[in-house]
Amino acid sequence: MSIAKVVRYRTTGPEAAEQNQRLVENVFAELEESKPEGIRYAVFRLEDGITFLHVALVDGEPNPLQSVAAFGEFQREIADRVAEGPVATDATVVASYRLV
Repeated sequence: MSIAKVVRYRTTGPEAAEQNQRLVENVFAELEESKPEGIRYAVFRLEDGITFLHVALVDGEPNPLQSVAAFGEFQREIADRVAEGPVATDATVVASYRLV
């Protein structure tokens, strides 16, 4: 069974949101290149333009994101980019249909 990792945060403003999006895009570029097994992952930028929602479905341990260098770079200075959060929650997947 997959465990969902859900993280939500609000950046300090539009410039921080743009920087954050670039860092997220770098993570996905590395994921496309390395193609790790055991993870399905999506990041959403909400309609206010400065709030982000990450949803990762992880099969087992360890979480494959932990071995992605670009994810480490994304996390490195996140405290400087966020005004609220990040708030991380684990959730059990009840149902899913072609999540992204």
